[in-house]
Amino acid sequence: MTLALTVEGDGSVVDRINRDRDALRAKLVEHGALLLRGFDIGGADGLTEAVRALSGEPLTYTEQSSPRSVIKGNVYTSTSYPAAAEIPLHTEMSYQAKWPLTLFFHCVEPPLTQGATPLASIREVYERVDADVRAEFERRRWMVVRNYGEDVGLRWWTAFGTEDRAEVVRKCAEGGLTAEWTGTDGLRTRAVRDAVHRHPVTDLPVWFNHIVIFHESSLPAEVREGIAEIYGPDGFPNNSYYGDGTPIPDDVVAHLRQCYRSAATRFDYHRDDLLVVDNMSAAHGREPFTGPRKIAVAMAEPSS
Repeated sequence: MTLALTVEGDGSVVDRINRDRDALRAKLVEHGALLLRGFDIGGADGLTEAVRALSGEPLTYTEQSSPRSVIKGNVYTSTSYPAAAEIPLHTEMSYQAKWPLTLFFHCVEPPLTQGATPLASIREVYERVDADVRAEFERRRWMVVRNYGEDVGLRWWTAFGTEDRAEVVRKCAEGGLTAEWTGTDGLRTRAVRDAVHRHPVTDLPVWFNHIVIFHESSLPAEVREGIAEIYGPDGFPNNSYYGDGTPIPDDVVAHLRQCYRSAATRFDYHRDDLLVVDNMSAAHGREPFTGPRKIAVAMAEPSS
């Protein structure tokens, strides 16, 4: 499978989608991602219309895990991490009970160097994971633990979009999370999720989870050590465990990380590129970069 099929053209991207919608959706399933290049996107309003044309109404970003801001409506900035930081390959919102099936990345301003959105087939990742490691996660599942505190991680009212504690608890229960209020104004949540899912169209098993990106070993060593020293082993903003709460060894996570890297591919952004990603076919990340780099993102098609 060729990951990220490039579709070149000109004129309105919405017109092209309306004309070839069924073929484009079939190609998205076949290739895992589409790179629409050379088209006029039309800013945030145009991106919204492109999302609607291909996938329906754009979704609201809920249970937020990274800093970003609203551009307009349900179009957001990409994650606001420092330019020198790499964002590991991951599948969007795979720590939640429901997630978007389709992602959209619009290159408003390309970087000067690097700054790609690398992709990796999560079917290929699944096949690369050692059979015993995979079986262990299929048997035990995985646990996500998140802390929302004053100094570490996002604040809970940012992540959940409300300052009403009762509403936060309701949202947690609805999403299969257990909520524990900590300190004077902190929140810790836990949830147990599947590490392996089946693609909704192909029914093939895929490696769909946040185990690597949330695991404490994905932090720079000095940051990891500092958080553990100040806040203790349970104080990381995000962390991954086996489903019974047992720590996942660093070497297991290193193996999973290498499986993503071995399956990864990349391309350099051009201005007005529109990358469409099947979230249950391809993981995505972010390279470090220099220059301005402005990527607008949107999501659609909630999982059932």
